[in-house]
Parts: sequence; C-alpha cells; structure tokens
Amino acid sequence: MKKILLLHGPNLNLTGSREPGIYGRDSLAAINEEVVLKCERLGMACSVFQSNSEGALIDRLHAAMDDCDAIIINAGAYTHYSYALRDAISAVRLPTVEVHMSNIHAREEFRHLSVIAPVCAGSIAGFGKNSYLLAVDAVKALLEE
Repeated sequence: MKKILLLHGPNLNLTGSREPGIYGRDSLAAINEEVVLKCERLGMACSVFQSNSEGALIDRLHAAMDDCDAIIINAGAYTHYSYALRDAISAVRLPTVEVHMSNIHAREEFRHLSVIAPVCAGSIAGFGKNSYLLAVDAVKALLEE
C-alpha cells in the first residue's frame, strides 16, 4: 500500500479559527480526517504531521525517505522564504504536491512567490480544504505513472 505524508507548516494548527474568511471554518483535525479517509478509499495510507518549527518539518521530510511514497505539503509562510525546506523537499526525491487553501497569487505580493514550487511536482491553491483533496488525486496519479 502506498503511503502519503500530509505535512502542515506554521499556524495551520489554528485552521478553523484563524481568519476563517480566508482559510474556512473547518478545523485542521477535520481536514486531516477527510484527507486520510479519501486516501484510504483510494487504497493509500496517510500519515499527518504539523509543526510550527522549520527544523521539525525538515526532520519529518528526511524521515519520509524511509516510510513514504509521496508528500502533500502546505508549508504555510515557509513557502515564501524557506530555502532550507525547499532543499529538504529536493533531497528526499519523493513526488511532492504543494497545497494552499487560499489563492496565494490573489493575496499580498509577498505571498506570490513560492520557493518550494520548483521542487514540487505541482501546486494546488485557492480551493479551501478541497485543495488538499485535489492533491490526493494528484498524488495518486503521480504514483500510478
């Protein structure tokens, strides 16, 4: 069975209460549950990890080389400036899909640049929690190639 790592970066633990007009009212736990269930329906396992710490995210990415087949990542604000996270994604060499609940290109200018996008298979943004569910479909397709 293929195993997916769902990785959430800083402040995503506040999803559901933080700026619900942008990020929606569903809690991160509820979103995770939907993603895990969808993965199971598609014959994949899914582990979930969230941290506000860049180092912890990098450590989990490194560990993914041993226990995962693909990654779905919402790096939060690290998307825009963490070259360390970018290098970790590149180093693990697993198919990775970047996710954002909001349309980062329709927000503040500093959010328009993703330093991780060039090392990801693709990016999905602007569909709220459905961005994660679309990423599951994308990962499934990548693993079947």
